[in-house]
Amino acid sequence: MTEEDILGLKEGDITVTLEETGDVMNTRERSDSHSDSGKSPSGEPDPEMPKPAGRHHTSHCGKSFKRLWTLKEHGRTHTGEEPYHCSDFGKRFCQVDSLKRHERIHTGENPHHCFQCGKSFTRLCYLKIHERIHSGVKPHHCYQCGKTFTRLGHLRTHERAHTGEKPYHCSHCEKSFTQLGNLRTHEKAHTGEKLYHCSHCGKSFTRLGHLRTHERAHTGEKPYHCSHCERCFTRWGSLKKHEWIHTREKPYQCSLCGKSFTQLGNLNQHERTHTGEDKTYHCSQCEKSFTRLRHLNKHEIIHTLEEKTYHCSQCGKTFSQSEDLKSHERIERLCSDLCF
Repeated sequence: MTEEDILGLKEGDITVTLEETGDVMNTRERSDSHSDSGKSPSGEPDPEMPKPAGRHHTSHCGKSFKRLWTLKEHGRTHTGEEPYHCSDFGKRFCQVDSLKRHERIHTGENPHHCFQCGKSFTRLCYLKIHERIHSGVKPHHCYQCGKTFTRLGHLRTHERAHTGEKPYHCSHCEKSFTQLGNLRTHEKAHTGEKLYHCSHCGKSFTRLGHLRTHERAHTGEKPYHCSHCERCFTRWGSLKKHEWIHTREKPYQCSLCGKSFTQLGNLNQHERTHTGEDKTYHCSQCEKSFTRLRHLNKHEIIHTLEEKTYHCSQCGKTFSQSEDLKSHERIERLCSDLCF
């Protein structure tokens, strides 16, 4: 099935791309409301109606059109002319159809309805794309790995995983991103903007997803269920990590020795043994450094001698580290056995 079959495009339609989604939409050269009247969408007479066979070509990009008013509207995309403006918001447009679609934002009009679920849309092309959820049609294929997608924009984003392209650059630092949404979220870290607030405790977040996850700490909701056991999790990522215990999957592999790990953090710590990278965690009391935070925490107990949290149940002696207590208990057991 072709793109034209799915979106309902016909010969003579003008095809453009949606900036946000990357999906194909169409602006018809004529609609039923204009075909009989011989007028353009703006209500002006169409001087080219008597000559339907003639085509008008633009000098900017080589496209051709049946009607002169269609050519003129298209030409504004090159000249930047925007004669149509929104009376509510003041925003300007180069095509009258674009203005009409924009005005639906103010009026709340959603004229295109899905017969499967009742959801409504401001544009027919949005409805056509939505209907693929019900039909299961995925017309966009990745030629690198064969994965399929319902939207062209999703395919374009996916392909960047193969090419390494990151077209969205942060204006505050040197970081780049594969998706515009990720860039906008990142930039909030520079501006300090946190739009999403918890209604339970008032904590604020830069991402809606982070707020939703945080709110589960208040509600106790755990929507992610393990298919192998009865455990549930508040985060999808936590579920995936847990399931690797059952599947024995270790997706993170060391490129130097081939050793595999279930968690990325464990791989990063392992790679330090190869690279000789400086130890990340430094003791504030002495000059010792450690590759792991828990090793630093254990070491710092040595400096705080008064903190001895491990007690021998036999003699009451205390120790600052669990390993020392275990060694002591082994000696106690050995002595006890020798006495008998």
